[in-house]
Amino acid sequence: MFRAATLRVRVPATSANLGPGYDSFGLALSLYDEIVVRVGEDGLDLDVAGEGANKVRKDSRNLVIKAMNTAFDRMGGRPRGLEVRCLNRIPHGRGLGSSSAAIVGGLAAARALTVGGEERLDDERLLAVATEMEGHPDNVAATVCGGFTVAWTDGGEVGVLRSNPHPDLLPVAFIPGTELRTTKARRALPDVVPHGDAALNSSRAALLGRAITDRPDLLMVATEDFLHQQYRRPVMPRSLALVDELRAAGVPAVVSGAGPTVLALSNRTTAPDLAAQTRRGWRVVQLESDRQGVEILPL
Repeated sequence: MFRAATLRVRVPATSANLGPGYDSFGLALSLYDEIVVRVGEDGLDLDVAGEGANKVRKDSRNLVIKAMNTAFDRMGGRPRGLEVRCLNRIPHGRGLGSSSAAIVGGLAAARALTVGGEERLDDERLLAVATEMEGHPDNVAATVCGGFTVAWTDGGEVGVLRSNPHPDLLPVAFIPGTELRTTKARRALPDVVPHGDAALNSSRAALLGRAITDRPDLLMVATEDFLHQQYRRPVMPRSLALVDELRAAGVPAVVSGAGPTVLALSNRTTAPDLAAQTRRGWRVVQLESDRQGVEILPL
């Protein structure tokens, strides 16, 4: 049985890795896609506006629709028809979790339309399905839970720990005009890294969990990465050059996810000056850390 009401789903952008937390750390950001859904009479009526609207599919292979149908199947069956309106504000192919937003938004929309959906697909199961679809849990965990998340898989199970970022944290995103496919960024990584680099990365990852919540004064050293960013320099040289420039100026900056967006983990004193910068080829956006994750909101 399905609800007749029209529902609005708001789903945040996310930044993964944050330097050393490769495939495990995530931060939800105050940049949102919205999905308005209702059960229709028959078939699929889908409209997409905003970021990527001229590129994404407008049929059942659209990622939001695939996620909705996956959730309906897990909960016992699909409705006869769907009316879906997507307003995309998260740039595609920039390392800001657009695919995770589509997956989690679709799963949450289907759950909200289904009577008893919260019991059939609780947050733990929703996160597991989202991880299955995305392939790794870092972005989807932050998308579901909001805040700063550490996510992992263990024997097929997905775990997540969520914390609130320090209230002084104010991320600034430097978004380039060009896209980069995650698969291309992953192909740039070596199969083996030096043991010393792995040890250094472990220490920085452990420190980042504390720095981002309680000790933002330690973010410069805590965001040092030894696993992936330097290996990706050939496929995103402008992004890594900007990371170098910002860090040389004392700003804790990292590649956001698989890039090519650069995220500065700034504060309320320095963020306005960063956000006011005009850089050719970059859109600079001052954000907040989102603490709610995906939400069902009134129209």
